[in-house]
Amino acid sequence: MTAVDSRPAGVLDTSQSHRPFGARVKAFVALTKPRVIELLLMTTVPVMFLAAGGVPDLWLVLATCVGGYMSAGGAAAFNMYYDRDIDALMARTSQRPLVTGMVSPAECLVFAFALTAGSTAWFWFLVNPLSAMLSLGALAFYVVVYTMWLKRRTAQNIVWGGIAGCMPVFIGWSAVTDSVSWAAAILFLVIFFWTPPHYWPLSMKVKDDYERVGVPMMPVVAGNKAVARQIVLYSWVMVIVSLLLWPLGYTGWFYPVVAAALGAFWLKEAHALQARAKAGVTGPGLKEMRLFHWSITYVSLLFVAVAVDPFLR
Repeated sequence: MTAVDSRPAGVLDTSQSHRPFGARVKAFVALTKPRVIELLLMTTVPVMFLAAGGVPDLWLVLATCVGGYMSAGGAAAFNMYYDRDIDALMARTSQRPLVTGMVSPAECLVFAFALTAGSTAWFWFLVNPLSAMLSLGALAFYVVVYTMWLKRRTAQNIVWGGIAGCMPVFIGWSAVTDSVSWAAAILFLVIFFWTPPHYWPLSMKVKDDYERVGVPMMPVVAGNKAVARQIVLYSWVMVIVSLLLWPLGYTGWFYPVVAAALGAFWLKEAHALQARAKAGVTGPGLKEMRLFHWSITYVSLLFVAVAVDPFLR
């Protein structure tokens, strides 16, 4: 019997009378993890401005965002389908639609396949085939490589699984140019090195959840001191890589100034977290979520600078 089969008391009755239409719509939207998709689109659209050297075709931007939402939403739905057993046992995920019964596993699977097919066709016919293939590849990587293989097997899960979250950079660039470039590759690497120090502080906060379900997130297997050391290492590499766009001639003066300022504040927060971890601080005093919340602000402002820079050159 799976964890979902033995749901804790208090979950919703799955009969139609307890699944009103409005709540069902919200549940299907929740399957797409819209808060995560906001971040993905935040890295897609600014790259389109950089690739265009100014304002890209706004219809193309809209088409790329819609296709990106469907693709990422399909990946998220597959993820919730596969992880529904452990989601039922983790406090952070205990209210997801498959756990509460608002959406059935079969409905979720059909929804995920529909979004996958729809997003691929959307990109193919309304953007370009290259973007369609990149989008489908990112979805497959997230579902098969990260969700089904890495997540429950290795503490490096979020490092390599994060590749899927880097792909919107390539998709945004290819949507405008029907190609990829070194500029897109640099921004891909920024997101690659950003992902672990973005996610590991959250994992530190909820490591008891991951330990309970046997998912070997880094804080579970290595402890806070080792994780904080890794966070600092990845943070330094991320900041250095973020500055490469300027000497390689892809941006003017505005982007590197913003990137340097944001990176300096990030490194301050990362080193402060490491100092607290080395001192043996635990609980609320560790303040690990400061870096998690700042990481979202960092990547948002960094990519705003990517979009603004072409207008100031």
